[in-house]
Amino acid sequence: MILVLGNSMLIPILPKMKTVLDVSQFKVSLVISVFSIAAAVSIPILGYLSDRFSRKAIIIPALILYGSGGLLAGAAAAWFSNSYMWILAGRIMQGIGAAGTAPIAMALTGDLFKGAEQSRVLGLVEASNGFGKVISPILGSLFALLFWYAAFFAFPIFCLASILLTIFFIKEKKAKKEPPPLGKYVKGLVSVFKNEGRWLFAAYFTGATCLFTLFGILFYISDILEKDYQIDGIPKGGILAIPLLFMTTTSYITGSKIGKKMGLMKSLIVLGLLLMTASFASLIFFKKLVPFFSVLVISSIGTGLVLPCINSFITGSVPTDRRGFVTSLYGSVRFLGVAIGPPIFSKLMDWSRTGMFLTTAGLTLFAGLLCLTLIHVKKKKPSENSDTLFEKLQFS
Repeated sequence: MILVLGNSMLIPILPKMKTVLDVSQFKVSLVISVFSIAAAVSIPILGYLSDRFSRKAIIIPALILYGSGGLLAGAAAAWFSNSYMWILAGRIMQGIGAAGTAPIAMALTGDLFKGAEQSRVLGLVEASNGFGKVISPILGSLFALLFWYAAFFAFPIFCLASILLTIFFIKEKKAKKEPPPLGKYVKGLVSVFKNEGRWLFAAYFTGATCLFTLFGILFYISDILEKDYQIDGIPKGGILAIPLLFMTTTSYITGSKIGKKMGLMKSLIVLGLLLMTASFASLIFFKKLVPFFSVLVISSIGTGLVLPCINSFITGSVPTDRRGFVTSLYGSVRFLGVAIGPPIFSKLMDWSRTGMFLTTAGLTLFAGLLCLTLIHVKKKKPSENSDTLFEKLQFS
């Protein structure tokens, strides 16, 4: 959840920031972009370090850096003369810190839980991510009632709570052997991507597509609510939360039900992408708010079906000693999907509303075809004691 708050909680305060700091629209957009870019670049590095040392050894310093970046940005907004550049510096610190949160948590889940319980907990992780998306615009609007930069000072409080929970409630299993040297580690990764690269590409692409379409559509909705319906502030945050609430609920239910049923996971991924395709293609016929949202929630349900299953595939796909890098790379790809969603959708909105929704539908359909053709589930009964999915799945 901490990862999601980094960008979404600031969305409601960007117009006020632009006015107070007297900067251009492009400069204010950099407050979001530098966070996303710093996170995307840092995630694979921190993933490797979490494999090399331990998950908690990365998560706790990352949370400290995340909170410190928020303090710097808030202090700059309150007291510094050249506050804009210091805010960007704080946001870069937050982005690097964010790289050590959700992606490492996914790898940690893979370490601590196995089989059906692992899928259930990964569903809960995805639901927590979605819950963060639901509450963050509302929280951002509420904090802005105090003063416009109050959200920056809220980050250290959330991070402190997460640090304490991690220290006292997460007990990592001790490594049974020393981590491999860097050369051997890299060779192992090359082997993983050589043998499993095509289905991993499909999974990465699908995860990025889900987040790209989600944040792109939210950007579109935010724009039409303000321009066409004059809805802003907390009511706007509440409306934006509706599709996210459907996605979060579906993610939690899906994760709790899929267990180790690999065939079911693949079916739900394809079904979810088809629901997204049908929903986006149908939106061209609906402009009024209530019918539009009624059709849009179908895509949110589809996203909620896809993400927990993709998470389970990727988290269980490699041995523990390389899991951090592979799940972190997945997190990096997802983050890039989030980062490019709003700017690309802004261009599509200028081009054509119909073209925007049909292009989005075409993208999700393509992702569905990739998953259908590149993920193959073995018919034979999987080994109960296997640490990876290699013995349970046959990918091509």
